[in-house]
Order: sequence, then C-alpha cells, then structure tokens
Amino acid sequence: MTPDRAATVHELLAFYLEAGVDCALLDEPVNRIAEPGAAIPSRPPQPGPVWAAPAAMPAVRSEAPAPELAMQSAREAARTAPTLEALRAMLEQFDGCALKATATRLVFADGNPQARVMFVGEAPGRDEDIEGLPFVGRSGQLLNRMMATIGLDRTSVYIANVIPWRPPGNRTPTPQETQICLPFIRRQIELVDPDVLVTLGNPSTQTLLATRDGIMKTRGKWFDYDTGTRLIRALPTFHPAYLLRSPSYKRLAWQDLRAIARALQG
Repeated sequence: MTPDRAATVHELLAFYLEAGVDCALLDEPVNRIAEPGAAIPSRPPQPGPVWAAPAAMPAVRSEAPAPELAMQSAREAARTAPTLEALRAMLEQFDGCALKATATRLVFADGNPQARVMFVGEAPGRDEDIEGLPFVGRSGQLLNRMMATIGLDRTSVYIANVIPWRPPGNRTPTPQETQICLPFIRRQIELVDPDVLVTLGNPSTQTLLATRDGIMKTRGKWFDYDTGTRLIRALPTFHPAYLLRSPSYKRLAWQDLRAIARALQG
C-alpha cells in the first residue's frame, strides 16, 4: 500500500470513528442494490413522456415484526416472567427489537437482585456491549464512585437500563425501540421491588416516570413509581456520562445522593 493510500484509509477510519461507527456487522461489505451473484444492469433510456409514472417499488421485507405487534408481544411476554432469570431468558429469545441484531450481546443487569436501591439508565454503550454488563465504562466508574460516597457498591444495588441492547454507534434509541423494550424494564423493576428507584438521565426519567420535564427540573424531586401492586419512591438524577461532560453539576448530583441515603435510613 502506497503512503498516500495508507493516509487516505487512515483518514476514512478516523471519520467513521468520529461518526460513531466503531464496529463491523459483517466480515465483508454487502452490496444492498444487487442480488447475490448478479451484476447491476445499466438502465436503458425509457420511451414515452417525461411525466410517465415510475413503476411501483417492490415491498421491502422486514425480519422484525411490525412495531405495534412487537410492542404487544413484549407486553404479553414480560408480564408472564415469574423471576428475573426467566425474564432474562425471555429477552435472549425475543426478536421483536431490531437492536438485538446489531448488538454483540444482551446487557441485562448487574448487582444484587434483593437490593433496596435500583439504578436505571437508558441503554448500553460500547464497553457494556463487550462485557455484557451495564455501566462498566467511564460512566460506570463514575457511578461506582458516586455510590461509594453514600456507602453503596454493586453488591448492595441493582443496575439496569431501559433498553438492554446497544444501539449502533451509540445513537439515541428511537421511540419505537424504547416502547418495545419498556415492558421488560417495568417487569424487571417489579421483580426487584426496590425501596428506591433512581432514574439516571433524561431518557430513563421521562420514560419510566411519564414526565415531559427535562432532567434540570426533575432531578432531586421525589416521584411515585406505580408497579401496580405498590408505590416505589423514585428520584431522578444526572446520568454519569453527563457529569463527565459537565462536572460543575456534580454538586447537585451529590445533593441527590444524600437524599437517597436519607431515604434508605428512614
């Protein structure tokens, strides 16, 4: 490879990484236009007036169920899971969310299933996708330090995400993806049955606590999370990733942590 070509390849890879493309789904590139083994024919000039209507496009075949069917399937499946182990096995077999096809593995949970405190974020990132555990990257390391300030660690809390599969390139999950996965995290919360539910960041707070307010308004305020059988005290706070980008808000996060500690003592 010539030096010029090597530099071009290096710049292209750097561009992909900056755009969030940090993993390959297949070993070889796929031509999505041509049929396997077929050359792409050239299109001859078409006779007739320029306003002639184009031929109808063939229907695109989807491997995943329609979103409405997937949501219904998720709701029906999640409520039948009697244990966390059964819920995890159910998610391993669930094919209604397209994120499963692009993720390396399911990121279900970490920590103590009998914990009094449950932390819930939005979705796994690259490190979590590799290890199969939530909050193990830089955000997870900060979360560990945050918990330690009030005497907690991963043996005394339970940690999960609203969405258990990593979105490609760490993109924001779509509303449909969130709604498909929502019944599973709700059932997970019911089975853990914590005394305190901590929602980390805006997406998990708005999804689980049914609020349109941003995290600046909701953080530090107590909500009631209704499982259908009991009310759980819920407290939104900043996501550790946000605190890494905006360390000045760590002071407010510390206030939230103290509120969690007081709730556990009371």
